[in-house]
Amino acid sequence: MPRTPVRAVVVSALSAGALLAAPACSVSWPDRAASAGPASPAAPSGRTRPPAAAPTLTEAQARSALITEADLGEPWVATEGFATWRDTMLKASTDSAECRRLLDALYAEDLFGPDARTRASTGLDDTWDGAQLRYRIVAHRPEDVDATLAWLGSLPDECGQFSATARGGQLDVEVSEAEMPQVGDARQGLRIVLRGVSDSEEAPTLTLHLAAVRVGDDAITVTNGGLADVPADATWTAVELGAQRLDEVQKRGRQDV
Repeated sequence: MPRTPVRAVVVSALSAGALLAAPACSVSWPDRAASAGPASPAAPSGRTRPPAAAPTLTEAQARSALITEADLGEPWVATEGFATWRDTMLKASTDSAECRRLLDALYAEDLFGPDARTRASTGLDDTWDGAQLRYRIVAHRPEDVDATLAWLGSLPDECGQFSATARGGQLDVEVSEAEMPQVGDARQGLRIVLRGVSDSEEAPTLTLHLAAVRVGDDAITVTNGGLADVPADATWTAVELGAQRLDEVQKRGRQDV
């Protein structure tokens, strides 16, 4: 589809290290309320938890369920490296334990904790708008995935607005819900905006969208963000097509792919 040329990103002292080491990106997706699927509470404290269920997919099957640059079309290409705003703006801390947990999960790209197994992952860069999309397929207990989705759904209330300290300086952070396509068994989306605090009009703003979808005994996570303004279509397509593809691969069982 036609795309506007990438807009110049103005960077202050806070973002001196926040430009991409490789092509990276930013997105905005629809400003509509998020739609979350059913979520289950976390296991009661004190109860012995069973080990994580064995992955339902082989490694080859999981790789075959990934999205690719061909799914998103021009100008998306395979990534050449992590965006450096990940270290300068996402590696941050705040006083609130819940908000700090969100920042830690975004930086580490780890929503579900140490028991979850990453089966396959990929990264894509938008060479026009400088956006970067990270896509992951994870095997985890359905009840634990749903508990994480419920936690994500609580964050617009718990962490709607807060301050954080990053390597480059102070940040004002806003967290809101983002609409999700009705795919998978349960889902949750967030829109997170991190603004540099500075008297200068050149302070950077990082927009990041986070999506998680449970599909049977597996889950997908999508993060898409950057310092420029990017349309929502890539995030929506990655979630919708990715969940459908994962469901199809699961239905084929453990056949060779």
